[in-house]
Amino acid sequence: MKTLRVGTRGSSLALTQTIWVVEKIKARHTGVEVEIVTIKTAGDRLQEVALSKIGGKGVFVKEIEENLLAGEVDFAVHSLKDVPAAVPEGLEVGVIPKREDPRDVLISRDNIMLDELPEGANIGTGSLRRGIQLRHHFPQLRVVPIRGNLDTRIRKIETDGLDGVVVAAAGINRMGWGAKATQFIPPELIVPAVGQGALAVEVREGDNETKSVLSFLDDEDSRLAVTAERAFLKVFGGGCQLPIAAHAERRGADVVLTGLVGNLDGSIIVRDRVSGPAPGCEALGRELAARILADGGREILEGIYRCPGQ
Repeated sequence: MKTLRVGTRGSSLALTQTIWVVEKIKARHTGVEVEIVTIKTAGDRLQEVALSKIGGKGVFVKEIEENLLAGEVDFAVHSLKDVPAAVPEGLEVGVIPKREDPRDVLISRDNIMLDELPEGANIGTGSLRRGIQLRHHFPQLRVVPIRGNLDTRIRKIETDGLDGVVVAAAGINRMGWGAKATQFIPPELIVPAVGQGALAVEVREGDNETKSVLSFLDDEDSRLAVTAERAFLKVFGGGCQLPIAAHAERRGADVVLTGLVGNLDGSIIVRDRVSGPAPGCEALGRELAARILADGGREILEGIYRCPGQ
């Protein structure tokens, strides 16, 4: 009996995602046992600090990756949207399982939809990306910064008197909380985060034995889509806390990629879309990033980098 050790965060959602992977492995490989190792990350420890203030890049994965590089665990399961575009030397995203729903979802008091919420309604989110798009499309709403695990953020509707929160649909679905959803927000309205809804199974480069155990989980369409999105992200420096978004889909032989950059108050958003053959998905991401930068995205980001505290 072979035993593998998997590193993960200790939140309810992270453990649910990791258990899903573990059960798939054990069902496929009867001679393999998997031990779950929970690891606390900087993002978990600093719950009261905005993600943009604690570095953004890798705050939910860095300590797990250090354990993986040190051989303390054999692989790791992350939410892909938490993984910077450039992974540390010696590691690789070995497997992308079939993607869950990439959309955002509104959970609101009294089940009121976004366009029906009253002037000044308080909507909680910890994401710059969600915040700028909410401000752009629904200027009558007040965006309130919140942090915490998924269940904590949902409870803030009651504990903090919020009118609603916007969170990832994938987390809601994985936790079996779909009945809580007021509105699944289409990507045509609010573009999701890079990699949202997808899991990343990270391994050490050269560990072909572990990769061979995990390889059956890889989903080609999901990998192509997130590869395009992450190539787009990498042009902007790879951080997960910039006000940018990208969403790709496999459509027949092509990949269709939408991306955007916005300023912090949501008054200006530069958005574009490209499509092309699936094998060129990485070049597609770079092409879209270049177009958005040239159309005003560069000036937006330069303004953000000059802003104190960003």
